[in-house]
Amino acid sequence: MDPLTSQPGDQMRKFLQSIKDEFNIIRIKRKVSTHIEAAEILREHPREIVILENIKESNMPVISGICNTREKISRALNCKKENITRRIIQAMDNPRPIEDIKKLEGYHSQKADLKELPILTYYEKDGGPYITGGAIIAKDPETSIRNASIHRMMLLDERHLAVRIVPRHLYNYYKKAEEIGEDLPIAIVIGMHPATLLATTTSVPIDVDELEVANNFHNGKLKLFKCEKVDIEVPEAEIIIEGRILADERTDEGPFVDLTGTYDIIRKEPIIEVERIHFKDNPLYHAILPAGLEHKLLQGLPQEPRIFKAVENTVPSVKNVILTEGGCCWLHAIVSMKKQAEGDAKNVIMAALSAHPSLKHVVVVDDDINPFDLEDVEYAIATRVKDDDILIVRGARGSSLDPSASADGTTTKVGLDATKPLKESEKFERIA
Repeated sequence: MDPLTSQPGDQMRKFLQSIKDEFNIIRIKRKVSTHIEAAEILREHPREIVILENIKESNMPVISGICNTREKISRALNCKKENITRRIIQAMDNPRPIEDIKKLEGYHSQKADLKELPILTYYEKDGGPYITGGAIIAKDPETSIRNASIHRMMLLDERHLAVRIVPRHLYNYYKKAEEIGEDLPIAIVIGMHPATLLATTTSVPIDVDELEVANNFHNGKLKLFKCEKVDIEVPEAEIIIEGRILADERTDEGPFVDLTGTYDIIRKEPIIEVERIHFKDNPLYHAILPAGLEHKLLQGLPQEPRIFKAVENTVPSVKNVILTEGGCCWLHAIVSMKKQAEGDAKNVIMAALSAHPSLKHVVVVDDDINPFDLEDVEYAIATRVKDDDILIVRGARGSSLDPSASADGTTTKVGLDATKPLKESEKFERIA
């Protein structure tokens, strides 16, 4: 069967059908191995959707790139590219409760065997094959508030994964469960609609359910399914895995290539034990290429609202905030604004650096500069920046992902005021 053929409820495949005439979908029909070879093909097509239809080690096709451009993400959110940040803010500020919860239906279920999945090994020094496009759904053991978040998961054997958990919401839930000597029930969902996937990456307070943010993206029409073995509700996906994060169990996790294209270190991380796997008919396994544009955008885009809000609180005339692909959608930001007073740009720089502590370089431009056009941004730097327009902060806490950071985690941060001086703006007027 054609992997793009959709059945009722196939949200990801319906999205692919809706954009197939607008975006390039590359279909690789030759036999491809999950070990390195598949990733090499994905790297050759950084901005395209790629479907690997014939996997040596699995009967499932692999899909990648559904969120690797802002244009695809804007289509998933039904907004213009320049309005993505405002659309995310609107959804984060207005999560919508989900009332449509059903029994799990439309899936084939079986006992756990993770090796049936085409889990890719992306690079030679990887610690093992990694699930990279899976979101973990869990509940707070005390409040039952749901959390949905993407985590990398390294394959250990047929029933076990090592999971990297940073100290945020899922970590908090897991520690609560571990303190009372219990495993944390979870579900892993792979192959979701891009808007649902994006919602799982948003930075909302711990008492906000990311799936309710997704429901806003879906205009209140998101459906959830009740799992069979764990008390968890999940969104529609190609693959649903039920299991538990084991209390007081740790194993080596890593190395893994992170956003900057450099290897993260080996750590002792928790272990997931899988109990049940549910598949759609002819499921598509979504793989996110580490350090690829899909990885960068999914991790970086949800930080733009945080920066935007902080900057807007400082200078209300902010137009947009962009975390650039060249800066790994993590280390470099461009802020577009309509300057109202001299010094506004420097205040914006300080607000941006405070809002996203991993940020390293910030460029502030006038609203006649297109922040999505890096040639236009470079023009602003070339023609509007003088020595007193450069703000340098030494010894600031940086990003753990930045290989240039010092051993103590500090770095030098730089802000560039690439705006026109208000008193001499006529000197900088550009031809139409």
